[in-house]
Amino acid sequence: MEKKIMLGNEAIARGAYEAGVKVSAAYPGTPSTEISENLVQYKEIYSEWSPNEKVAAEVAIGASIAGVRAMCSMKHVGVNVASDPLYTISYGGVNGGLVLVAADDPGLYSSQNEQDTRMVARAAQVPVLEPSDSEEAKEFVKLAFELSEQYDTPVIVRTTTRLAHSQGLVELCDRKEIADKPYERNVAKFVMMPGNAKHRHVYVEQRLKKMAEDGASFAINKAEYNDTSIGFITSGIPYQYVKEACPDVSVLKLGMVHPLPRKLIEEFASKVDKLYIFEELEPVIEEQVKAWGISCIGKEIFTVQGEYSANMLRKAVLGETEELKAAAQVPARPPILCPGCPHRSVFSVLNKLKIHAAGDIGCYTLGAVAPLNVVDTTVCMGASISTLHGMEKAKGKEYIKNWVAVIGDSTFMHTGVNSLINMVYNKSTGTVMILDNSTTGMTGHQDHAATGKTLMGETTKAVNLMQLCKAIGVEHVIEVNAFDTAELERVIKEETARDDVSVIITKSPCVLLKGNVFPDVCVPDSDKCKKCGMCLRPGCPALTKNEDGTIAIDATMCNGCGLCMQLCKFDAIKKQAR
Repeated sequence: MEKKIMLGNEAIARGAYEAGVKVSAAYPGTPSTEISENLVQYKEIYSEWSPNEKVAAEVAIGASIAGVRAMCSMKHVGVNVASDPLYTISYGGVNGGLVLVAADDPGLYSSQNEQDTRMVARAAQVPVLEPSDSEEAKEFVKLAFELSEQYDTPVIVRTTTRLAHSQGLVELCDRKEIADKPYERNVAKFVMMPGNAKHRHVYVEQRLKKMAEDGASFAINKAEYNDTSIGFITSGIPYQYVKEACPDVSVLKLGMVHPLPRKLIEEFASKVDKLYIFEELEPVIEEQVKAWGISCIGKEIFTVQGEYSANMLRKAVLGETEELKAAAQVPARPPILCPGCPHRSVFSVLNKLKIHAAGDIGCYTLGAVAPLNVVDTTVCMGASISTLHGMEKAKGKEYIKNWVAVIGDSTFMHTGVNSLINMVYNKSTGTVMILDNSTTGMTGHQDHAATGKTLMGETTKAVNLMQLCKAIGVEHVIEVNAFDTAELERVIKEETARDDVSVIITKSPCVLLKGNVFPDVCVPDSDKCKKCGMCLRPGCPALTKNEDGTIAIDATMCNGCGLCMQLCKFDAIKKQAR
């Protein structure tokens, strides 16, 4: 048995391989992205980037119905996008095992909210397993497929940022080849018309009741008895904090966090003097335990916000405040667009024109902060276009003459297309800017349907964004080089003045894409510099001021995009070979 140090996400991918999975579908989203990026090494598994999480879930559902083990992966807000098929397949059940990996983000490291997938699962009536380290991540995925097939249910494996991006020792095992299950037509099970769904709902209630009863004997739900004056019920990464801060207490570690094993919890509670529920985010376990009449302490002393820690536990339960246990102070790292980012060029023009932007999810959210100060709204994937449409319908055409919607190419393929269709259909007049940087940038440069490459590295047909927009019915679609600021300014003025829907596609690849070569750097001429600071306005981190007020450019950071050159009216910046 070989052992290897793995990230939690890497271990999840290994678990899918060892479980005999044949199909995986996902949409990239931190902190879940690396699962699929690691799956591609296992050639026995077909892996894809789907346009969005709903599609990914439906692909996995189709594979399960056909009779093979299938998985879909996404971050917590992606579960919202996938909720329609998820809630329904909970009623239908599975043929081959079906697992959804959902990565929550306590602490909001890269998300717009801290929602708790356990609450979604409870509403969808889907069981949830929650591992505490990389080894469990691998093994819980394998168990999830077994439970899926045993109880005829999709199963959610819930992770968090800390587990997804932490490393641990994992024991590698051989792949278990699972024979395809024969497909048999079963309308009552897989066609969720009202008459069928009523009967399946009864089955779902019985299924969850059975799993709750059986959960008392599941090996992943285990009581560790030590000092019984204090007991903790916990799961996932918080279990590690309990063991670090309070190594001598009794702990009930729950590997299955929905449905909860009531008998096991009642037995554990009866054996400890004081019971704490230690769970990140919402009081999912706590509320159920209290509903059973069990006295416990939870969110009275633990927050519903952010990521937990051993220090939090020491302070709340043990009253410790020793300086040596204080969290390490790290330098602040304010969010900023990379040097040479094409979004900076676009936002600098919008800022100059005093145009507001309804924003979307992606790197371009950084246009909301100083010094660019352009993006006014960010809700969710694809919302920029719909938000702009709603503004017009609320306030009229003239109100949005100084507004645009900005959205990335990957996000446009995700859910922006539907929103643009809605604008055309319902006779909007707004301007949509698709910032096409040829990748899914913020999550680490994944391909999508408009890049011409699949997750497995194969060349494929690339969706032409201009043709797609025209096919939807947009008559005015213009492509512009993101760094041609003069032309970009002219086009934005022209298109925002129209009484019709228009789309501006700014084309320039992300500066961090592999294969991008930047032969030149920008070099300042101190003799010509007038110290006006115009070149500093877009906030490029490669530019700073010398002590005398003239401009300095860090050649190691500069990508030679030339934005600063275009802003300088005194010819004090030039390009030279790197």
